[in-house]
Amino acid sequence: MKTVTIDVKHVTRVEGHGNLSVRVDDGEITRLELQIVESPRFFESLLRGRRWSEAPHITCRICGICSVGHTTASVKAIEAATGMEVSEQTRLLRRLLLNAELLQSHVLHLYFLAVPDFFGVGSVIPLASTHPDVVKRALRLKKLANDVCGAIAGRHIHPIASQAGGFTHVPEASHLLDLRKRLDTAREDLQRTVELFAGLEIPSFERTTEYVALQSCDSEYALYDGPMVSTLAPEPTEASEYRRRVIEFIVRHSASKHVRSPNSPTYMVGALARFNVNAARLHPAARQAAEALGLRPVATNPFHNNTAQLVECVHVCEDSIALIDKLLARGLHSEPLVTPANFGRGVGMVEVPRGLLFHEYELDAKGTIVAANLVIPTGQNLANLEADMRAMLPALLTADLSREQITHRLEMLIRAYDPCISCATHFLDVQWE
Repeated sequence: MKTVTIDVKHVTRVEGHGNLSVRVDDGEITRLELQIVESPRFFESLLRGRRWSEAPHITCRICGICSVGHTTASVKAIEAATGMEVSEQTRLLRRLLLNAELLQSHVLHLYFLAVPDFFGVGSVIPLASTHPDVVKRALRLKKLANDVCGAIAGRHIHPIASQAGGFTHVPEASHLLDLRKRLDTAREDLQRTVELFAGLEIPSFERTTEYVALQSCDSEYALYDGPMVSTLAPEPTEASEYRRRVIEFIVRHSASKHVRSPNSPTYMVGALARFNVNAARLHPAARQAAEALGLRPVATNPFHNNTAQLVECVHVCEDSIALIDKLLARGLHSEPLVTPANFGRGVGMVEVPRGLLFHEYELDAKGTIVAANLVIPTGQNLANLEADMRAMLPALLTADLSREQITHRLEMLIRAYDPCISCATHFLDVQWE
C-alpha cells in the first residue's frame, strides 16, 4: 500500500482516551501520532498550598489501578523531604503492597485487554462464554491481589492505611497466613497462564531502544528501592537527581508530556525494561516461566512487554510468599508514625506496573507544598511507542495486509505498552517542541 489514512477515535482496551492518526502519501509517512486527547488534570497545581500529610490522599486519586503506586511514591517523597526514617516492617509491607498491585494490574491487562487480540474478539465478554475457565482464572488472580492490598492498606483503590512515616494499622498474622495459602494455590493458576501465553503467536518486530528501570543495590528485583539505571548508561542515578535523566517536553498532539533521556530521544519503562535490566534477579520460578515463554534479555520486541508482565506475575507471587514468611517470623507490631524532622525538597521513585513513577515535592518551613512534579510511566513511554510504530509501519505497508489489518496491528502495539492515559495527562511550565 502506497497511500493510506488511519483515523481511530478512540483506541480501545486501554485506560483513557487516545486517538491513532496515521497518514502515508506515496509510501512516505507524513503523519504518525498517538494523540492523547483527554483534558489535562493539574494534580501538581492541586497539591500547591496543601499540607504535606495531604499529598498521598490527593495523589492516590490519580489512578484507580495504580493507587498503591502513587501513594507509595508520594509517601517516599514526603519522607525524603522531611528526613523521616521508616522501620523495616514498613518497608516489607510496602514491598508486599507493590507486589500485589503489580499482580492485579498485569492480570487485568493480560487477560482482559491483551488476550482478546489473540482470540480474534473485541473484548473479554465473548471469552466468558467460549473460555469460561480462562476468565474465572483471571478473576481469581485479580481478587487475590486486591485482597492483599486491602489487608495491608485498608483498601486497594485509594489506600488509607499507608502514610508518610509508616502505617496506621498492620494486618493480623492470621489474615496474612490465609493470604499466603491463597498465594500458594495461585501458583497453579499462574502456571496455566504461562501455558496459555506460550501458545500465542507474538507479532514479529524488533527495535533496539533504551530501557530504564530501578536496580537494587542487593539481589532484589527492584520495585520499591534502588537507583535508576539504563541499558545504555548503567551508572546509577539516585531519585534526587532524576531530572538529569528524565527530560520532559510537550508535543502539540498530546495532553501528556513526552520524555527523553540524555542518551537517546526515546526510552522505554515498564515490565520489559525491568526484565532487561534485572532478569538475573528474578525468582527461579519466574526465570523458568521466561524460558518457557521464549523471553531472554535483552529483548527488543515491544510486544514482549506482555510476556514480561506475565513473568513478573510469577515473580511477585513467589516474592510475596517470602515477604509474608519474613513478616510472620519477625512478628507484626503496631508502630507509631514517624514525625517530620524538617522540611525541604524530596523525590519518591518507585516501579509501578507500567514503569518508573516519580513524585517530587518542595515544602516550605511550615510543611506546606509550594511546588510539585509528577512524572508518569505512560508519559515516559509515549515517544518510544510512536518511534516503534514508525519503525514497524513500513513492513506492514509492504505486506499483503488490508488497512483494517494494519490498523489492528498498530493498536495491538499500543495495547502491548498497557498505557494508562488518564494518569499521564499532567502539565508544568515546559517548552513546546
